[in-house]
Parts: sequence; structure tokens; C-alpha cells
Amino acid sequence: MARKNNRKQNPVRIGRIDLGDPGELKRVTQLSVNLQLQTEALTKKDIRAWRAAWQQAINVDYPNRVPLYDIYRDVYADLHLTGCMGQRKGYVLNKSFRIVDRQGNETPGLTRIFESPWFKDFMELALDSTYWGHSLIQLGDIINVEGVPAFSEVLLVPRKHVIPEYGALVVHEQDAWQSGYDYRHGEMADWVVEVGGTHDLGLFLKCAQHTIPKKNVCAFWDMFSEIFGIPFRVAKTTSRDAREHSRIEKMLSAMGAAGWALFPEGTDIEIKESTRGDAYNVFDKRIERANSEISKGILTETMTTDDGSSLSQSEVHLDVLQNLIHKDADRLRDIVNFRLIPLMIKHGFPLRGYRFDWYDSVSFTPEQQVAYERMVLERYEVDPKYFIEKYNIPILGERKTAQPVALPGKDGKKDKEDRDNQKLAFPFFD
Repeated sequence: MARKNNRKQNPVRIGRIDLGDPGELKRVTQLSVNLQLQTEALTKKDIRAWRAAWQQAINVDYPNRVPLYDIYRDVYADLHLTGCMGQRKGYVLNKSFRIVDRQGNETPGLTRIFESPWFKDFMELALDSTYWGHSLIQLGDIINVEGVPAFSEVLLVPRKHVIPEYGALVVHEQDAWQSGYDYRHGEMADWVVEVGGTHDLGLFLKCAQHTIPKKNVCAFWDMFSEIFGIPFRVAKTTSRDAREHSRIEKMLSAMGAAGWALFPEGTDIEIKESTRGDAYNVFDKRIERANSEISKGILTETMTTDDGSSLSQSEVHLDVLQNLIHKDADRLRDIVNFRLIPLMIKHGFPLRGYRFDWYDSVSFTPEQQVAYERMVLERYEVDPKYFIEKYNIPILGERKTAQPVALPGKDGKKDKEDRDNQKLAFPFFD
């Protein structure tokens, strides 16, 4: 799609462009609001670090979420958690939406405004706030794409630089909120959308106490496999020559990845393995328990991601998940209607008097759909366009029923020969 020139520039782009509020220019220059992003340290996390980070995040006077976000980054790497998030978010993102007036009638021309990449990114970021907690979303420049106004992009303001408890944006991660910039007032407020409560720490806070032990158990299991799963090599020698020892060590190390040791002649070595339980039940059961707890926290059920015991129970769990999806969709609709659209109206989008809504059509099974369409066809005249668009079938017109061709007999009578000829006219029906 060809893009025309920008209609309106965002004067307060956060991160790459200086804030343009003339009244705050001196303060902005001092802040240099190009946020000083730092590389995150992928250090080992444990429950003690999680609890300490949680305590810093809820500090009333100087709330600091930086250590907690470091742990969240580690939590986000869990594959089971990623699958649960993708399932929950995918149901919402795949729903059809529309822009309607006060009477509930759709306006296709306005719906096109939201059928753009920037809005898909906005929905993704808004749904992510369920897991990360408070999120600050920045709107890009206003552009015109084939006659339709749009934002050039939407970006997430780095969470480590946002202190939502006081509505402050800081330059460095560890800066106090008093030295930050107020993003809730002034011109900046027209270009950012807050999602989530000011004290919301997200679902990752609860998931961390299961992803951290799970990662450690996986590491312990790998260590166990290395020690007991691969044969251990022992070399014995009576030589006291250091060069001879070095030569033997090189040979042992070159023989593979298994553990090895070099001992003087007469040295005894013994490796004892616990007899109270096998490694599978010790390690795998702990990982399974962590996964089930994560599923309950994210999806409020387990059978849509894990194996179910029966079809009826799985259907009940699916209904529970559908209720959760409806809750997420309702929350996202409120964010768009009460936070995003008012800002879009300020920037000239023709949305006054309109609202965002989901297109919740009744869903049928294939058998129910066939019965429904047959009932309608038997009672009403249906526009063929419905079937053309739904099934992508080129319908040319009504099918004409073939009539048998009667062959006249001699003198208006049908003799045996005429009847035989008539049968040959339709050989496929004999």
C-alpha cells in the first residue's frame, strides 16, 4: 500500500525523539528523555531473589520494578507458559470486530481504520499487560494510507523506565520517580495509552514461583543424567611422572563427554545413588506439577493443554476457558472505547459517536449448519450470493430437473419396440 505524507507528527515521541512541549523544554533537555536502555543481565534467579524483587516493587515511597522485570524476562522463557499465553491470546485476537454507531449498526468505512497492522500490535500489547502488569503504549505519527488515517506504529514504552504509581517516566532505570517526567499531563498524555492498574504486577508474579523451581529441576536432572546416565571412566597408574599423568589425562578427555578421573594405584572410588526413588518420579513429576500449576494460573484449567481423562470433562474445561476469553475480550473492548478512541478523536479520526464492538455471531457445528441452511431454503428465497461468498462456489443459476423423453409409438400407441427404445434413452437409470 502506498503511503502519503504524514498528516500529523507525534511531537512527544518517547525514546528516539525529544519531547516537544515548549513549556518543559528546559526540563526535557536536562532529562534528555532518550531513555538510557541497558542490556538485561541474564543472571540465575531463585525464590529468594523473586521475593526480594517483589518487596522492592511494592515499596510505597520508592517503588522499583526493575529487579522484578528481570525475573519476568526469565519467566517469559518458559515454553509451557508461552503455550498457555498463546492459546489465551489467540482466541481473542482471532475474534472479528466492527465499529458501530449508537444504534449498534456497523460502519464498514470506519471499521477499515482498525483493520491495520498498528491496531493488531496495540491489541497484542494490551493483552500482554495481563501477564506483565501495567503497560504504557506509545502511539506513533498519524499517516494516511490510501485515504484511511492510521498510526505509523505503536510501541511499548520500556517498562523499567515507567513508574506507574506516580505517573513518572525516568531516564535511567534506577532513578527515583521525583526526577522523572509526568506522562499523564501535558501534551504527552495525548500520545500514550495506559493499560492495567497502577499497582498491577501481572500474572507473571504468581507464575514465577513455579517457573523458577522448574528451571532448576531441569538443570538438576541434566546433572543427574551426566553423572549416572553416562558410564564413568577411571584410570589407575603407578607412575609418579607428571608428564605421564598429563598424557593419560589428555587421552581420557579425548574419549568423549563422560566423566573421568585419574587416581594413583590402590585408590578406591565409590558413587552412591539414592535408593528412595527413581529420577523419573523425582524430577519429571516436579516438572509436571509446575506445568499444571502454570496452566491453572494462566488458563484457570488444565485439559486444553494437558491430557484429559474424558471428553465430558474436557468440554467442561473448554467452557471455563471460553468464559476467560470472553472476560479478556470485554476488557480489551473497554480499553479501546474508553482510552484509545478518545485519543484518536483528539487527533482527528472521524470516530465521534462510534464505538468498538466484537462481532459475536452464533456458531454451529457442521451438522447444525446443514440443518439450518436446509430449513431456510425450504421456507424462503435465498440470495445465491450468500453461498457464493461462504463456500467460494461459482453459482450460475438454478439447476433444471431433467425430464424423461417419451418416444411416440406407432399410431399413438407404444408397442414393445418403442418401450425398449425408451429404456435405451436413459440407460443409467436401469
